[in-house]
Amino acid sequence: MKPRDLLYTARDVLRDLLRFDAAADAVLSRHFRARPQLGKGDRQLLADTVYQVLRHLRLFQTLAAGDDSLGGATELKLALLGWAGDAASMHAAFTPEQLAWRKRLLAQDALALGDAVRWSLPDWLAQALQQQYGDEFPALAQALLRPAPLDLRVNLLKARREAVLDAFGRLNLPAHATPYSPWGVRLQGKPALQELALFRDGWVEVQDEGSQLLALLLAPRRGEMVADFCAGAGGKTLALGAMMRSSGRLYAFDVADYRLAKLKPRLQRSGLSNVYPVAIAHERDERVKRLAGKLDRVLVDAPCSGLGTLRRNPDMKWRQQPQDIAELGARQASILQAAATLLKPGGRLVYATCSLLDAENAAVVDAFVAAHPQFERVAADSVLAQQGVTAAGLTHQGDLQLLPHRHGTDGFYAAVLQRRVAPAAAAGPLASASS
Repeated sequence: MKPRDLLYTARDVLRDLLRFDAAADAVLSRHFRARPQLGKGDRQLLADTVYQVLRHLRLFQTLAAGDDSLGGATELKLALLGWAGDAASMHAAFTPEQLAWRKRLLAQDALALGDAVRWSLPDWLAQALQQQYGDEFPALAQALLRPAPLDLRVNLLKARREAVLDAFGRLNLPAHATPYSPWGVRLQGKPALQELALFRDGWVEVQDEGSQLLALLLAPRRGEMVADFCAGAGGKTLALGAMMRSSGRLYAFDVADYRLAKLKPRLQRSGLSNVYPVAIAHERDERVKRLAGKLDRVLVDAPCSGLGTLRRNPDMKWRQQPQDIAELGARQASILQAAATLLKPGGRLVYATCSLLDAENAAVVDAFVAAHPQFERVAADSVLAQQGVTAAGLTHQGDLQLLPHRHGTDGFYAAVLQRRVAPAAAAGPLASASS
């Protein structure tokens, strides 16, 4: 497609996308299916442009509103400001007036616009992050505006990380080991993984390094009974299954059939045989209750705002409201309480989210522990150290806290809980007299 036509396609996509009635990737996929003439490069440029607009939406809207000399639709102006192509494509797509307008607006000093506008955040979210992170807020906000790298997890049932790095090297695809996860590989650029044999053969799976650390916190062993309580498409399920060496029994629970359906082809690639996907109606489904008190370990990657993934999903910050966070907190508490009933005495539970907000994280766990004295917190750094992970700087007040500007991962929180073992009943006088 000609660059000029692609610019107006970006305008049309933004017109649809900025209604925020569906996830950005779903909207893009719909437009791609409707335009089979788009080549691979066209699709990439289109996606990069609209995601650039989503990341900087409030800033771009403010700049465009302050200079109406160009005229035209707002979505076209946003596409001009967010254009992600090189200089040649820009000159082919833009008129001279559009080029001059874009250059003039992007040269403005954003420092004068205020933090929420400068970092393109809703006021409520900017205030919440400033209050929680203090002096770190500017660095965090800036990191959330950068595109995320592509992280992979090596499937140790099929390959070693060194072999995977060597394979990428032979393919001239720059890659290096992640700093924390012993299974992680970080790629530069955006290669077409589906075309690579090492992906099709199950050597690697796409998974952020932070997400990999959640599996290391749960640390399942061979032969155990384990549940991934909110499995989704199963990225963490696959990591847990590999740690169990495909032994024992690993339940993948989720309330959405369509998410679990995405797990099936990944399972086939992985070589795992110990995973049992189970679609449930809700957290208190009868299929959950039947396992009460029987499991060794449970991972609860709870439904959350997703604000820790803004590098990948910048539309999330525009699709959330403060009342959504309060509703999520109540839902998270209910899920955590239901999942905890599955554990046998001495069992381990990891509660995790990809949120940056305490209201979804420590506050939920604090309330749970206060109401359930049979559970105690375990220091996350000690658990990671047992798994060979250097945990310095990865925890806050005993829980895992990963942040993009500090660790290069998505924003993750995780708390490790253990169900206490009830002390044995003391022997009575009759028992001692008869011995």
